[in-house]
Amino acid sequence: MEYRYMGRTGLKVSELCLGTQTFGWGADETTAHRMASQFLDAGGNFFDTSNIYNEGQSETILGSWLKNQDRSQVVIASKVFFPAGSGPNDTGLTRKHIFHQVDASLRRLQTDYIDIYQTHCWDASTPLEETLRALNDLVTMGKIRYIGASNYTPSQLMRSLMLSEKHNWARMDCLQPEYSLLVRSPEWELLPLCQEQGVGVIAWSPLAGGWLTGKYKRNQPPPSDSRAGRADRWDDLPEQRETDQCWEIVDTLVAIAEARRKSPAQVALNWVLNKPGVTAPIFGARTPEQLEQNLGCAGWSLSADEVAQLDAASAIPLPSPYNFIARYTRKR
Repeated sequence: MEYRYMGRTGLKVSELCLGTQTFGWGADETTAHRMASQFLDAGGNFFDTSNIYNEGQSETILGSWLKNQDRSQVVIASKVFFPAGSGPNDTGLTRKHIFHQVDASLRRLQTDYIDIYQTHCWDASTPLEETLRALNDLVTMGKIRYIGASNYTPSQLMRSLMLSEKHNWARMDCLQPEYSLLVRSPEWELLPLCQEQGVGVIAWSPLAGGWLTGKYKRNQPPPSDSRAGRADRWDDLPEQRETDQCWEIVDTLVAIAEARRKSPAQVALNWVLNKPGVTAPIFGARTPEQLEQNLGCAGWSLSADEVAQLDAASAIPLPSPYNFIARYTRKR
């Protein structure tokens, strides 16, 4: 396992991040602990969770494992935004909600600090200044080390960076966007912006909720034990994934995987892992066997021709003004 700097910071994280959304959903505490140790033994030091994953069970299970580890050797990222209760102030990025939830996360994680605390989604109802000031105060208090964001547009991220610079607050050093062969829009502006501004990128859903693992077949019903088969995840709806281009991507993945003697998931993860600007893809697993297979995405690289094949199969037309700029801008 190699290690990469988180953006312009001096923090080093493993090139793969273990997402723990399956902890408490798909993986019980014993299995989750085994996988966390398995990932650590493989050289991974980076874990991602959230205050609302499985009603807090993800953090609780990760915390019961973490208490028996050398805390200084593990990087924990968590998030805040979505409803954590039924009250009118139990959601969003207000100072009240952030302060309440960071303490709740710390209790569940059984630690006195979170390495990277991320806003889980843009909050159009709370002034950005209020959110950033609250996060900066938590850094000053020592409850969090770095701050980040997930699901921000380029303009929202840039505005955050500018406000932090203006007020000398802690700045967003990490962005968590959805990015995969099925979701390539971050390449239009988010990834270049993060590279320019020194913001690390940890990509969520690099396997597109399982659609890039080869488990789904054209003109066949999804496996009953899959997310799509259970219809229990928002990003696995057929109208979002089951398209002609999706099947072309899957066919290309399978062909390359067979030629390289890799799994389609390993190929899809390797494609994200080696994209410019990406610090680490976040992947999850329900079993130690699945985790072991996914770990096989590291330690090798796709050839330029294989990358070109995948890029071509997954390419999406640029909207305006990106298409106009691509045609007429001056190249370096």
